[in-house]
Order: sequence, then C-alpha cells, then structure tokens
Amino acid sequence: MSFAAFKMMHWPTGVENCASGYITHSISDTTPMQIPITSGDDLEPDWPAPPKRGICAVPNVVVTAANVLEVYVVRVQEEGNGASSQEPRGQKLAKRGGVLDGVSGVSLELVCHYRLHGNVESLAVLPMGGGNSTRGRDSIVVTFRDAKISVLEFDDSIHSLRLNSMHCFEGPDWLHLKRGRESFPRGPLVKVDPQGRCGGVLVYGLQMIILKASQVGSGLVGDDEAFTSGGTISARVESSYIINLRDLGMKHVKDFVFLHGYIEPVIVILQEEEHTWAGRVSWKHHTCMLSALSINTTLKQHPVIWSAINLPHDAYKLLAVPSPIGGVLVLCANTIHYHSQSASCALALNNYASSVDSSQELPASSFSVELDAAHGTWISNDVALLSTKSGELLLLTLIYDGRAVQRLDLSKSKASVLASDITSVGNSLFFLGSRLGDSLLVQYSCRSGPAASLPGLRDEDEDIEGESHQAKRLRMSSDAFPDTIGNEELSLFGSTPNNSDSSQKSFSFAVRDSLINVGPVKDFAYGLRINADANATGISKQSNYELVCCSGHGKNGALSVLRQSIRPEMITEVELGSCKGIWTVYHKSSRGHNVDSSKMAADEDEYHAYLIISLEARTMVLETADLLTEVTESVDYYVQGRTMAAGNLFGRRRVIQVFEHGARILDGSFMNHELNFGAPNTESNSGSESSSVASVSIADPYVLLRMTDDSIRLLVGDPSTCTVSLSTPSVLEGSKRKVSACTLYHDKGPEPWLRKASTDAWLLSGVGEAVDSADGGPHDQGDIYCVLCYESGALEIFDVPSFNCVFSVDKFASGRSHLSDMPIHELEYELNKKSQDNVSARNEDTVKTKVVELAMQRWSGHHTRPFLFAVLADGTILCYHAYLFEGVDGTNAENSVPSENPAALNSSSSSKLRNLRFLRIPLDTSTREETSDGVAAQRITMFKNISGHQGFFLSGSRPGWCMLFRERLRFHSQLCDGSIVAFTVLHNVNCNHGFIYVTSQGVLKICQLPSAPVYDNYWPVQKIPLKATPHQVTYYAEKNLYPLIVSYPVSKPLHQVLSSLVDQEAGQQIDNHNLSSDDLQRPYTVEEFEIRILEPERSGGPWETKTTIPMQSSEHALTVRVVTLLNASTAENETLLAVGTAYVQGEDVAARGRVLLFSFGRNGDNSQNLVTEVYSKELKGVVSAVASIQGHLLISSGPKVTLHKWNGTELTGVAFFDPPLYVVSMNVVKNFILLGDVHKSVYFLSWKEQGSQLSLLAKDFGSLDCMASEFLIDGSTLSLAVSDQQKNLQIFYFAPKMSESWKGQKLLSRAEFHVGAHVTKFLRLQMVESLSADKKSRYASLFGTLDGSFGCIAPLDEVTFRRLQSLQKKLVDAVPHVAGLNPRSFRQFRSSGKARKPGPDSIIDCELLCHYEMLPLEEQHALAQQIGTTRAQIFANLVELSVGTSFL
Repeated sequence: MSFAAFKMMHWPTGVENCASGYITHSISDTTPMQIPITSGDDLEPDWPAPPKRGICAVPNVVVTAANVLEVYVVRVQEEGNGASSQEPRGQKLAKRGGVLDGVSGVSLELVCHYRLHGNVESLAVLPMGGGNSTRGRDSIVVTFRDAKISVLEFDDSIHSLRLNSMHCFEGPDWLHLKRGRESFPRGPLVKVDPQGRCGGVLVYGLQMIILKASQVGSGLVGDDEAFTSGGTISARVESSYIINLRDLGMKHVKDFVFLHGYIEPVIVILQEEEHTWAGRVSWKHHTCMLSALSINTTLKQHPVIWSAINLPHDAYKLLAVPSPIGGVLVLCANTIHYHSQSASCALALNNYASSVDSSQELPASSFSVELDAAHGTWISNDVALLSTKSGELLLLTLIYDGRAVQRLDLSKSKASVLASDITSVGNSLFFLGSRLGDSLLVQYSCRSGPAASLPGLRDEDEDIEGESHQAKRLRMSSDAFPDTIGNEELSLFGSTPNNSDSSQKSFSFAVRDSLINVGPVKDFAYGLRINADANATGISKQSNYELVCCSGHGKNGALSVLRQSIRPEMITEVELGSCKGIWTVYHKSSRGHNVDSSKMAADEDEYHAYLIISLEARTMVLETADLLTEVTESVDYYVQGRTMAAGNLFGRRRVIQVFEHGARILDGSFMNHELNFGAPNTESNSGSESSSVASVSIADPYVLLRMTDDSIRLLVGDPSTCTVSLSTPSVLEGSKRKVSACTLYHDKGPEPWLRKASTDAWLLSGVGEAVDSADGGPHDQGDIYCVLCYESGALEIFDVPSFNCVFSVDKFASGRSHLSDMPIHELEYELNKKSQDNVSARNEDTVKTKVVELAMQRWSGHHTRPFLFAVLADGTILCYHAYLFEGVDGTNAENSVPSENPAALNSSSSSKLRNLRFLRIPLDTSTREETSDGVAAQRITMFKNISGHQGFFLSGSRPGWCMLFRERLRFHSQLCDGSIVAFTVLHNVNCNHGFIYVTSQGVLKICQLPSAPVYDNYWPVQKIPLKATPHQVTYYAEKNLYPLIVSYPVSKPLHQVLSSLVDQEAGQQIDNHNLSSDDLQRPYTVEEFEIRILEPERSGGPWETKTTIPMQSSEHALTVRVVTLLNASTAENETLLAVGTAYVQGEDVAARGRVLLFSFGRNGDNSQNLVTEVYSKELKGVVSAVASIQGHLLISSGPKVTLHKWNGTELTGVAFFDPPLYVVSMNVVKNFILLGDVHKSVYFLSWKEQGSQLSLLAKDFGSLDCMASEFLIDGSTLSLAVSDQQKNLQIFYFAPKMSESWKGQKLLSRAEFHVGAHVTKFLRLQMVESLSADKKSRYASLFGTLDGSFGCIAPLDEVTFRRLQSLQKKLVDAVPHVAGLNPRSFRQFRSSGKARKPGPDSIIDCELLCHYEMLPLEEQHALAQQIGTTRAQIFANLVELSVGTSFL
C-alpha cells in the first residue's frame, strides 16, 4: 500500500457550537406567517412583552459540527393554519410537542451546508448595529486554529454564504504573539458586542484581537447601498488590531464577555492570577478576578473601568446579563456570582462552596448541584437557562430592584440532552446543541404567577431518549402522554416554594425539532443484517452488513445501527422477463364532477386500481385489488406492443395510456377515446411517419410527447368532455433545433411558487389562471410549465398551453453553479457545429454531455421550492434548487438583445420569470452510467408518499433513493438487487404506501420501506437507547449477538465506597480521615459496569437484552472481544467471549485487573445459560486489550503483554513482551501483532510457534499518543495505520532492507495526514472488486471518530494516485474555498510543536477532489487537459474508488 486515498463517507453530526442571528433575513422581513415584532430594537427587546400569542420574527440558527457549517431557518406552524392540509401525513406526524402559545409546530429548514477545510473552534454572530438594525442583517464570525478568523455574510443573489473579511494572525510575521510557545490548549475564542460595534477574539492564550465593525450610516451609506445588491446590508468588519493582555498584568485568561448597556463596548475578562490545584485548595483557593475594559476602537485605548477580586479558583464561564439590569454572572463549579460596577452577590450550590475568609455564610440554593461544565443562555431579561453536565436544565432568576440585583434564585426545571452549547432563538425558542446526543430545538412559554404545569407535557428526559423515533412519530396527540410520565422532575416550576414574590415566572417547554447525531463513536462492530441475503455476490453482498456503534454518553448513550444502503422489506416477488417500465394508475368509478376540497385528504389514501407492465413486445395489465390478478384480456388497454407511459388525467377520473404510435383514454377498463400519431402534417418530410414516441411527461390535463425525430407534441385535455386533442406548439414548429429532453412541471398549490418569480403584477394576482378546469377541483390549482433542453445544451421553460418562453438559459448542460434568465445565442452554436463537424472528438464530446432526461418537482410543504434534475448522456446528474432574487437594475438590457429565434420575439418579453434563479447543489451519488445510443430509459421516478417520505427514486445500475428532509436532499443507495430497470409506487390493501420495482434479471418485487431507520442523516440510522454509556461492542456471528460494555452512575453512601477501596495485599482498612458520621452517609456517585448481550429485533423494533454480566464494585470493564482459542486438550477450536477489567480504587491502591472467559451456550432457547463463565483470573495490572492469535490468547495486563495457551479450564502463559507504558490497541494478522501504546507510538511484533517466542520486529521511535491502530493490506504488502490524539493519521511500513530503518529496528513512515477528528477505531474490510482491476486482495480501512463521522483509507495504484494528486494540486487554486481556508494547510500533520521530519505526501484527499464534480464542464475539461488526462478518465477513477468502498 504505497499510495492511499482518504475518503469521508459520513460527515460529523455532533454539534459543537451553535448561535442565532438574522443571517438570511432582517427583522423587518417578517413573513406573513409570523406576527410582526413589537419592540423597536432587537438588541434590547422588552422581555415582559404583552402576552401575545404566536412567535415573533425568528432568527436563523447557525450550527457547526467539526468542519461542517450549516445555517437553518426556523419555520413556525401556527395552530389552525391551513397549510397543514396540503402536507403529507409523514410531515404532519413529525410535529412534536402539542400546541403551545398558539403554535402547533416549529421545524428547522436547511438554507446552506458547507464542509470546510478546517475545524470550527468557535462561532459568533455579529449583529447589525446602529440605527438600521431592523433592516440590516447579521454576519457569522468563525474561528479556526491557530489564529484564523473569517467573517461570512449571506448573499441573496447566490443564495449562499459569501466571505466578507479574513483575519489571519499566523505565520512568520506574527510569531512574536506566541512568545515561544508551540501548542495551546484551546483554539481562538470569539465573542461579540451585543450592539454589534466590535468583536473580540482571544488567541494564543493572552492576545486579544479586536475586530472593529464598520458603522453603517456614518457617511458611507451611498457606497454601501451601491455595493450590496437589493439594498440589504450585512454587518461588516472594517479593521482589526491586537491588545496584548500581558501588558495589562494578566496571566491566565479563562473567559471573557461583552457587557450590555454601556455607551462604548466593555469587555469583562475572567482571569486567574496564580494557578492552584486540588491538593493546595485548603490554603490557596480564591485566585480568580474580573477586569472590565472599556474599548475605544478609534483611539485603540482600553482603560480598566472596574474590577472584582477573590473569586473561587473553579470559576470558568461568564454570562453577560441583558439590559436593563446589566452586569455579569460568573459560573463556578460550586457557586454562582453576580458582579456589576455597583453591586455583587453570590449563591452557594453545594457543601463545597466557601466564601473568601469562611466567616460569613453564602446564601445557599434549595438543592445541591455541581455546576462545572455548564452552558447557559437567557430566556428572559432576568432568567438564565443553564444546562448542566448531567443534562438537567436549571433556571437562574435574578431578583432585582431597579438595576441593583439583590439575590439569585436557582430552581430545577426539566431533564434534557447533555449539551455542548446552547443559544436562544428569538424570544420563545432555544436550541440545545449536543455532541453526545441529538440536538434539540425547544419552545418555551413564560407565565407570571404561581407555578403551572402543562398537562400535555411529559418530562423532557422521556421525550428525548425515552423511545425510538418511530414511536415518537406515531404519537401525535398530547393526551397519549400521561401513561409514560417518568418519575423524575414532573412539574415545570420556575421558583422554589419558599419565595414570597407572587410575580414569579413559571416556564413550560415543548421539544419541537431535533437533529440526529451518531457521535461520539467510541467503538463499532460490523455484523450481518437481519434480512441479509446469503446468496448475494459482489457489490450487492455488501448491503448484507451493518455497523453497530457505541455512541453517546450517560443517559444519551445509545447503539447506533448504520447502514449505508437501504434494504427494502419484501412483501412478494414474481419472475417477469425483460421489462421496460411499470406504472400504477388510480380509478374510481364513482368520482363525479363536483369534487370538493374536502376530498383532498382522501386522495392521499386512495388505493391504486391497475398496474401496467410494459414488456419487450406486449403490455400486461394487472388489477391491484386484494390480490394482483392479470386482466390483460378483459380490458381495452393497448396490449399488443410496449407501453411508453401511463397515468391519470382529469383529476383521476380517466387513465391515459401512451404507446409508440398512439394513445388511449380509458375510464376504468373501457376505452373512451383513441389517438394515432402519424405525421402531424403532410408537408413535413416523408420519413416522419415512422417517428414514434420516445418519452412522455404527464401533468393533468396535458401530456407532452417527445418523438424519436426530436420533435415535440402536446396532447391537450378537455376536462368537460374528457377527451384529448393533439397539437404541436407553434414556437417549436419551424425551428430546426433538436430537443434532447423535455418534461412538464405542475406548479401546484393555492399560491404557485413560480408566480413569485415573475415581475408582472397580473401574474401575481392570479388572473392568468391557465387551467381552470370545468369541475374546479383542487387538483387543477396552479400553473403548468414545459421545460425543454436542446441538443446544444440550452434550456428553456415555456408556460403551457400558450408556449410563451418565460425562462431561458444557455449551456445548461455544462452544469454552472448558478443559473439565471438570459437569452440564448443559438446561431454561433450552429456555425460552430458546422465548422467543427470534421473534428469527430469534439462532436463526440457534445453527444456525451447532452441532456437525456429532465425532471422538475416541488414537493408538498409550506415553504418548499422547486428542484430541477437533469441526467446527461455520460451519467452526470445535475441537481438545481430554485430560489428568488430580485435584481436591482430593471433588467432592460436583456430585452434589447435580438433573438435568433423568430418565435421568441412575438412572445411578450415582459412575462418572463426575471427573478427566478437556480443554485446547483451536490448530490452524494456515486453513480455514473453512460446511456447507450438507443432510447434512454427513464431513470428518475418521483414519489410523494412512500411510508411518509417524499423524493425520487433513481433507477439504473447503482440505484438509490433521494429523499427530501428540511429542504435538503438525502441520497441513500440501494445495492441489494443490483441494477433496477423500472420503479413505481403502489398503495393498496396489502402494501401500504409501498413500491414496486423490477430488477434487470426480470424479477418484480413488491416492497415497503423499512420504518425503523431515520433517513434524515448521511446514512440511514436506527438508534437503540441504552440509558447508559456504551464503551465497547463486539459481534458474535454464530448467534447474531452483540456483547457490549455499558456503565451507568449509581449513588451510594460514602462509607460504602470507602470500604470497597481496601488494599487487598496489605489487608488494612483505610482510616476514615476524621470524617463525621453525617459525611459518611453523604451520597457519592460511582460508575457501575456490566456486559450486556443484545440481540437485534427482527421487526426492526427495540433490541432485546438477552443477558447481562455484572462486574464487581469499583471494577471497570475495559475490553470485550469474541476470541477463537484452540483447546489443547481436545484439539478443537472454541469461540469464547473474553473480557478484560480493571479495579479503579484511587491512587493509593496498586492497580489490578481480571481476565474473564465466557462460553456461549449451545441451546439458544433459555437465556439463563446463554453465557457461562469458564475462566476468571486476577492479574497484576489492568487488562486493557485482548486478542486471539493462531488459537492462543494475547492479553495486555499493565505494562506487559503475555501470550497464553488454553486447555479448556486453564490459561497458561507461554511468551511475553514488555511494552513501555499501557497498551490501548492490539491488532493481529496471521502471526504478526501490532501494539499501540498510550504515549509511545506503535510496536510491531511477530509470534513464532517453534521457540514459542514473541519478538519485536520494529517500532516507531517517535513519541505518539495512540488512539487506534490497524493493519492495512494491499495485495502482498502490509502497512500499519495509527491515529493519535492530535487528530492525525500515520501509515508505517517495515523495511529491514532499507538503510534508514537502522537494520529494521525502526518503522518507516509511508504517509501522514491530518484527519481533523479523533479516530477511535479502524476496521479492515475487503474492497469490492471492480471488473478492470487485477484480482489481488485489497483491503480498505473503515474508521469512526468522536465527531460522529466515518471515513476510509483505501489503497490506490500509482497511476491513479499520480493522476488524482496532480488534479488535487490544481483544485487548491481552481476552486474558491468557503471561509477562505486552505485545504493543504488543513491536511498537514500536526505535531504540536515537536520538531520532526515531514513524511511523504502519499495520501490524496477526496474531500477536495469532490469539488471537481461541481465545476462547470468547460473548467473540468481545462483542468483535465492541464494535467494531461481526460474528464472521463478522472470520473472513472473516482467512481471506481467509491464503488470499491461501498461497504454497507
């Protein structure tokens, strides 16, 4: 494995930072759904607002997870809003939390998603200051290690984030800032002034960078208005300068914050004058202090205006109190302090709180809590919401008089997820970001008066982790809750009862939305799925497997079951033969003309009536009643040849069937009307009689046909007579342009979306209702458009039936990132083509990149926007998302351009969709298949409700599902059946909202989508809650069991804990250092460990715990593995479960551990005898890793690795090796052993049976904090991969013949790479063989990380590597990178300041290569030419890599 590719397959999901602000809209842009805001200024809203119902203007939520940055808009669904009737049931059920304050649902909708070349360290939103804060927008400030700051703003014209300014304080010019230090414990920390006047970033421990915001409205209005289009202004950073805090006498800065309510920005800095530690606290304890600096950005002066000393040493966080109170809260582990310029007070949280001179008592809270590692935000101007390390939500109320705070009051609220960050979103929502569980959007409602509890709300702890997502989806009504109420905190009170103040506030909460998270992945196992197919081969065999991951922590602990591809649940299958297409149609005989809108809901549930199957030379018709029965003989369908398409017209009252030379209209099984498509008129060339239908698009009441001679026909239906007539659009009649693909788009709904894109008033008012059908049914609301693509690659949109061109774009097929309306220059294309005809290569290129299929769709939902999909002949799939942008100038320039198309001149140019734009979005498909010269089969099939999901199915050789969630497309492949030629939806008695597909082998399968997984994730995931922390998992294949280690906290009296910490060897009792009897009874929390053995549930429900193996008290299970040992007495192999443990008893007791062996019972029925302990032995040192090598058991106990033989009852040691400190990972291949040490890198050993010896072959002489290791196998070469604490990955190799390896003692570096995440586990998996490759066994290494991401390292051959590496070097400059980050610097090995020789650069970064696909065609060709290859060759390499690594 000399060369490798690094490929991310599942991006991070653990949210680390979140913030909210008006990024995509300003406060004044409230949508009609939201009640306009009442306060004039968003910075100091009057919190005790009138008790209005509903939610005010809601800001955006910005979320970061490692290197992923996402911006969401919050959609509020008010109670009784009519929008809910159009939504499919899937979305209706997803609304959580009942009705609160007149709001029935709140959801997050994605605006933009970026994968950055760098991990976001901290995040803040710079608000728009000054007088026009309601009209301006906020900007996002993100920081990266070591001192990079980027300011991003949202640009409407491109509908994405744009870089505003970059500030970098790294490199040789800024070395003096580090003062000789190389590594810093944390990255840059950014905070902003609440009025938006400046921001502050703390870098290198003691350097404060002040970012001065440009003051809009200070004489620069003219420039600014001209600079931004459309008059929207975002907050901008004008300049930056550095304050060296060391000059102000500061030493150890812990946190800082900007205060509210000062004329100039004021920073309060929390610093520790002198460090202390736990053993010295008794006489050096109050070491922290506050300093408030007034920042004058113009004079660059920063005088200290007030300070406070003698704060506890465990103070760690500051919260600025909003106006009108002002001041700052200091959070400590055992106390909370309030300080302002004039007043201060404190609150003790537990018995460890102490005042400075321990003479006066601090006021104490009514309950005991530890507040280290808490996060907080303000939900009212005097109430802060704190999220503790155990996931409880606490309410901290400031009781004040005027501006003086008298005392603090803390009360318990609900239990929730363990948060990593928390932010308020507007004035009635907050967002809990979490790395350890799912992130939540919660609505809260504040009532003054006595504490009140909402009957419909359960304990949030139950709501979040109590049951799987499926059960949550089914539970809609709030009266289904009471039976599941937990016994934790029930009433949501906002105060303690002893408070006499009657105007106390009480809060109620409702969880509204959640973002799923599979991190942190501590370990995973690779096992067979329940519905695996034993006969599968090749790539479809991969979808037999699933990953079972240990994720989460504490009560958010869960097993995440991840599957990269979908395996449908089959209901029945039939052998068919060669099939060309399948369609299902509705038919209701009783449907009259007076369809009223109340039937709309019933439409969703109507069953299909007929299934039409088109074979090679005939058509089959089946009735889809209780049974599928063939009725081909008894119906008037055209059955003598193949069918091109079938669908419903006239509001499902009729069926239309289109075949190659005609069409039939049927009422049920009886024909009403038949049409034949001969030549449209006699003048046209005689050859066109043979032209037949090539593709069909149906949009009630129109049918668009593309003929094989590339001409277009339109069938127009007449709803009153239920007949259709054939017409050819006059625009296209005379033109010589060949149409390569076309589709109809039905813009449904009461307010059609595309009308908003027009600049004309008459279109907006809805007078131009083109399709007023006779029965006035709801299905005809909206407009119909025809989207055409020509062979030249141009695209036009016409309105139907008048065929006026409303949108046109040149060179659509080249795949530009943005499309906007512009005239097409056809003539030069025609001339070019004639002159170039002799150059066949160029011609072939044009053929490859012509569009062969188009689809446009807007799925249901209140705020959805249309998507436009195009399939090119070379297999590229272009995906565009429409958006609106009103240009500034009157766009007169385009009208003056003379059009070469004579028909376009007479169409009034004013009715164009001027404001319509399209943004290209990436679709994570690995599919590319060239269409043959023949007729391209339709590959995209839209569906509106398959098990409550909407999206489209992509058929072909690597089929997949594309589902729409929060306006974001999620692509999940389906590999289990190989190539799929036809697909359609089916809804009947036996198959509820299911589907039918036909494989290329001719098998028709009727299936349903598995309901257990959540599909709104990079891979479908099913979470099994454990309510405990999982640590390690392993897979026992024979019985399909998953043994795993879990731990959970248990509260015990202190004397019990102390008595178990007895030193076994000396046998003496630890003296209870003069502790009083009350202290000995005080509860103390310890972690208890156990091994659970889980079995997957066949139906996809919650997994069943077969049995548990408890550990002894204070014994931690460290490793669990299924091992195969050779029983020396019977000479048979036995499969056993090996467990390694450690006794954790404090630093006074010598470490010990146990090794346990369990055998699995033969009889699988009774769970008592499922596992029986066959061996247990206590060892000196903790047992941190076990593995089996050639029938022997390898045990790492403390600083020793021993190899044992097994004779059925006893382990006997036969060989040993002494690694330096502590083994964290152990891998075995054949007779080679790889050990990873906690600080001393990797050791490579071999085991020889003859002399029974473990010998060291080589080691890495550097020091490295290993986290995981694994062997990499590429044919006959063996390499060693290791990941470390600095988020790097290194690959070593053993080469005793090379001189630099010191006669083989030293492992040499083959590659090094910065992953950007802590890799916790590698898994070696055989790559899927491609047809072209030579048949040698290649293994890739799949890895999981603590951010919830997965990726792989895959071996490459040298030619491919050199080609892709040179492309990668070009892409560094060819692509504008988000936030201005450099991908090369991100991927450089981080050594945290230790001097080292850089290793070879032999890993390519697929995260950078994936940008190539998003470049326009011309740039793709240019780049490929520069590196001396072709675009097709690059794509072939990339597809081969992604096919080879589709493991699940």
